[in-house]
Amino acid sequence: MSTAKQSYHYVYMVAGVASMGGFLFGYDQGNMSEILQMKRFLSYFNEPDTLQQSIITSMLTLGCFLGALLAAPLADRISRKYTIVAACVVFIIGSALQTGSINQGMLIASRIIAGLGVGILSMIVPLFQSEIAPPEIRGRLVTLQQFAITIGIMVAFWIGYGSSKIDGTASFRLPLGIQIVPGLILLVSILFMPFSPRWLVDKDREDEALVVLAKLRAGGDTEAPHVLEEFNQIRELARKEKEISARSYLDLFRGNVRRRVLLGIGIQMLQQLTGINVVMYYAPKIFKQTGLTGDSAPLLAQGLNGCLNVLCTIPAILYIDRLGRRMTMIAGAAGMAISYLIIGVVMGTHGTPKEDGADMSMVFDNKAASKATIAFVYIFVASFACSWGPIGWIYPSEIFPMRVRAKGNSLTTAANWLFNFGVAQIAPIVMHKITWGLYIIFACLNLLALVCAFLFYPETKGVQLEDMDKVFSQSVWAFKVRKPEPTSPPNEKEYVGGAAYEFPTAIEGNNMA
Repeated sequence: MSTAKQSYHYVYMVAGVASMGGFLFGYDQGNMSEILQMKRFLSYFNEPDTLQQSIITSMLTLGCFLGALLAAPLADRISRKYTIVAACVVFIIGSALQTGSINQGMLIASRIIAGLGVGILSMIVPLFQSEIAPPEIRGRLVTLQQFAITIGIMVAFWIGYGSSKIDGTASFRLPLGIQIVPGLILLVSILFMPFSPRWLVDKDREDEALVVLAKLRAGGDTEAPHVLEEFNQIRELARKEKEISARSYLDLFRGNVRRRVLLGIGIQMLQQLTGINVVMYYAPKIFKQTGLTGDSAPLLAQGLNGCLNVLCTIPAILYIDRLGRRMTMIAGAAGMAISYLIIGVVMGTHGTPKEDGADMSMVFDNKAASKATIAFVYIFVASFACSWGPIGWIYPSEIFPMRVRAKGNSLTTAANWLFNFGVAQIAPIVMHKITWGLYIIFACLNLLALVCAFLFYPETKGVQLEDMDKVFSQSVWAFKVRKPEPTSPPNEKEYVGGAAYEFPTAIEGNNMA
């Protein structure tokens, strides 16, 4: 497709606004790991034990699982844009209830409600970004979601670190309440953003779709050749898909769409099995295992971890569309596997497990071993941030045909949260029981992710969404798949059902808000 006179300023702005949903996701995720270390929080909620802390933490992910499943019918019926609005409302209600919680039951229930909002956002934001993006920068735009997640996690860490020094219940209510503000900002700002042009075409609102696409690609020029070319491709595929007519969940398990579902679920599952959320949820406990002592040292180390997570997502934004999805996944999995292996070996050979109340810490026989362990925790986070972090959201959002894109992305995102929930439940128990052995297990799982990426995940960089069928109609062995030639668009005037259709040269009534 020709890229002459392409203008990306507006599409960057729209994708950036939508990515604030990732900030809410990251903030709420990072928030609780800090709060669980606060003595005032533990005292107020009757000293929850390890199991109770795991339940408090993971109930958010249970809500996210349900939210991801609910997102698909909303996205198809009321639009991608208004689904983001609905998610913000649910998230704000859940956050307000969390802030005012007076017992464990209320806290857990409110985290489930907030999780519903986060789950919807985690599915709909990358889907929306993917549908508004030109293929040559689609990976970069969807990576903004992951970048916002890392910023949210980092901000949560530092707010938690600062508020931990406040007396009284404000020490944990303040960081819980602050997240309402970005939720309100996203709710209001998304109202001024356009609908997805692909959703508009699917709803037979083609005039509006052309206006939106022109603004996203050419500063509003509806007669720009590359705009008309892309619009023709979108419209032609939508027409063909409507002839198929089937749009049920059963459609996800037919033909080569079934393979895409398996790959989408697989990449989300493997993203969680890298162990990243064990590091993010339980990092202060992990840093205690590395020998850091004192009340604030593990929290400070985790704050630095959050900063590193943000910085190392930037290379993915810059290069993900140049390096491609496959190479990024393979390299990232190798870095994470090596990091975990070294952590496990160093802990196993130079550390002695020690009971530390409800936690298990590690006593090292020399400082070099302790420092090496901390360093490779950081290297692991860096490896994840520039690879599987963004790819886990990019890949599922771009591989499905329009007729089941929302449903497919909903199912794959739900798989992410299901495994997130399981890992969050199991990991702290395993961490307590076998200490360094957990890191060896994660090293093996990351090696599995590397092998799967090489064998089964074909490259999708630079491929128009309407051409994904050509990618997944080739060999199941990813290393044999070749990038398809772009589909030749229909003429600007064509006959459909015996009637001529002409693209309008000027369109009145731009209802993008």
